[in-house]
Amino acid sequence: MGAEERIPETKFAKLGNDRIAYQIVGDGPIDLLWVAGIGDPLDARWEYGPWASFLWRLASFSRLIMMDRRGMGASDPVPLDALPSWEEFVDDALAVLDAAGSDQTVLLASNDAAATAILFAATRPERTRSLILFNPAINFLTPEDQMMLDEGRAIYASLEENWGTEVGAALAVPEQSDDPAAMRFVAKNMRISCSPRQAGAYMRQNAAVDIHHVLPSVSIPVLLLHRQGTSHYNPIETSRHLADQIPGVCLVMVPGYGLNIYAKPYAQILDHIEAFVTGASPEANKDRALATILFTDFVGSTEQASALGDRRWKALLESHDAVARTVIDQHGGRLVRSTRSTGDGVVATFDGPGRAIRCAAALRDALIPLNITIRAGLHTGEVELRGDDIGGIAVHLAARVLEQAGANELLTSSAVPLLVAGSGIEFEDRGEHELKGISGAVRLFAVED
Repeated sequence: MGAEERIPETKFAKLGNDRIAYQIVGDGPIDLLWVAGIGDPLDARWEYGPWASFLWRLASFSRLIMMDRRGMGASDPVPLDALPSWEEFVDDALAVLDAAGSDQTVLLASNDAAATAILFAATRPERTRSLILFNPAINFLTPEDQMMLDEGRAIYASLEENWGTEVGAALAVPEQSDDPAAMRFVAKNMRISCSPRQAGAYMRQNAAVDIHHVLPSVSIPVLLLHRQGTSHYNPIETSRHLADQIPGVCLVMVPGYGLNIYAKPYAQILDHIEAFVTGASPEANKDRALATILFTDFVGSTEQASALGDRRWKALLESHDAVARTVIDQHGGRLVRSTRSTGDGVVATFDGPGRAIRCAAALRDALIPLNITIRAGLHTGEVELRGDDIGGIAVHLAARVLEQAGANELLTSSAVPLLVAGSGIEFEDRGEHELKGISGAVRLFAVED
């Protein structure tokens, strides 16, 4: 069988009106989902010998699933002013896994795709067997590393200016700049992946997202591979910070320099990945998961109940509940319970804060015709899964945030703005507050209309 005949077919998973390109190669007993970074479209990989050899080795011990995120490669394009958020990239991965018939997978991600993989593992532990990160590029640096980060931003600006050219390729992977074939391949990949303006917008968005609040919620085995050579794009300090924050992570230094996982030498990288994928049978902690918790409350409910009388008040509450269920479902959330015992609102959870914020705003507007005014509080953190209910400090914190909100207001904890950076959602800093039952002051933010 010739090499061209062995190249896997590109298929498309559907997510609403969008289509997400993916390929499957190999028939190993364990699924391995490769979440690629920017400038690495799946259709071009098979044209370059070192990359194709690397992928065939992965497929020799796994069922390798590869995808282009929305806005990249063969997947549907997106507007420059409405790039998918991290939670929407997680949706892309879920859609591909569902289309591929994968119930549980090992996640493999490199460079800027590491944040998507980490967030997938934290929010979907039941779908994640384990996690492998290579040279992660994440905004998680200490003040001492700020100079390196500033230098990296200058390089990113130059990379955007030269995106899709061999000059840009040399900036991206300087360790391969003396290889003309590699430079032509990398430059072509850039052009196939996305436009220069989109690359710049995406890199700025990725640099703005801060996921350090999420890291302790990763409850699965993690292999963290980092090349020994330093890089302005993803310095070793980033991996060390990740290793300190993610429970049970195994940090391994491997030879070489640069961004591309398939750049030689890569034998040790493949050996570590194969041993990790085939040598462990981990069980995710299915009793805990990262979630965004939304609390709402009916403003002035006591006065309105007194004015309406029991029968009409009961009917109004039933209408409120029906609207809430519909709006929460439309935004991909899960209605956990009503708060009848403590108020007249609801508790709901979401995979990401962006859709939780949009849900709260939509619910507020949908209740106006019923003459119902609400307030809302929101926090992202690790929750305990107690059957259909949830518990844990994150739930208590979200409830306390709600108590500080005024009519028609959505307040969030400080964890939320960091996770939706670049989404277009704006916040007003409301300062630090002492919240009942919560240790230490908590900074709150109001979502601006």
